[in-house]
Amino acid sequence: MTDDWRPTATIETLRERARLLAEVRAFFAERGVLEVETPVLGHGGSTDLHLASLSARATTPAGRERLWLQTSPEFAMKRLLAAGSGPIFQLARCFRDGEVGRRHNLEFTMLEWYRPGFTLDALVEETTALVHRVLGRAPGEAGPPRRRRYRALFREALAIDPFTAPLAELRGLAEEKGGLAMHDAPRDDCLDLLMSLVIEPGLGREGIEVVVDYPASQAALARRHRDPEDGEWVASRFELYLEGLELANGYDELTDAAEQAARFEEDNAARRAAGLPEVDIDRRLVAALAHGMPEGSGVALGIDRLIQLALGRESVAEVMAFATPRC
Repeated sequence: MTDDWRPTATIETLRERARLLAEVRAFFAERGVLEVETPVLGHGGSTDLHLASLSARATTPAGRERLWLQTSPEFAMKRLLAAGSGPIFQLARCFRDGEVGRRHNLEFTMLEWYRPGFTLDALVEETTALVHRVLGRAPGEAGPPRRRRYRALFREALAIDPFTAPLAELRGLAEEKGGLAMHDAPRDDCLDLLMSLVIEPGLGREGIEVVVDYPASQAALARRHRDPEDGEWVASRFELYLEGLELANGYDELTDAAEQAARFEEDNAARRAAGLPEVDIDRRLVAALAHGMPEGSGVALGIDRLIQLALGRESVAEVMAFATPRC
């Protein structure tokens, strides 16, 4: 007999997890944000090159179909926004293939919320307030988050400009720092590796740090704006870090249906070029955007990571009942 039937978290830890999830729900109840539930399975999945979606064959009224396990509840939540839901949040079960480690699990819980009418700055403030509440810090105790520009971080840590450095130079740096063959890697893959290995571990060591002005190529479902430094297009998004962990990823949400559809098509074209499987586009999201989704901002936060920090655990598996491969 083996012991792999046992939970990866202690029962006491699971009680603490339940207490912290109750704090999250109380936070949003106090602010008048509606809790919603959306499907785990959808006809469309994430086309993002850096995410590996899982799919399943299922029998529906249309017959045997491929449905996608959602990497995030984003698409369905935006359809609710377009239908007039107002501000909403969800503690959603999400799935990303191959992501298992100290900070990752194949199946995990994402806290995601959307704020019609909110600027990105307002959402940064709210996200910071939530993180402090879950960590048990009083308002103002930890001070405001420190804002860092993506470009400035690369200049400080690696003495390069990530927007203008030659691709050959980026590939050489990525090979040196990562010990991987990067001679034909795309620009964003090089930047992602350098960010994760060199820059991220030092972020948020003295309090929350918020990284802004990512390359426009990393906008995903966010708007874009001009960098005041030189007019380069940059993504209107932020990532929030604490103790070297990326906790949250927020967007000034894209509401243009035609541009969103074009981005999905571009992603799949890039997938084909990279030899990756294509992912079915969520046509219902595009239709919802065409109907009219309110302007605003949204953010996804890895609740397992935040609970890991709050309870002082070494890995997300220690705050999950049954982490992969014990699921």
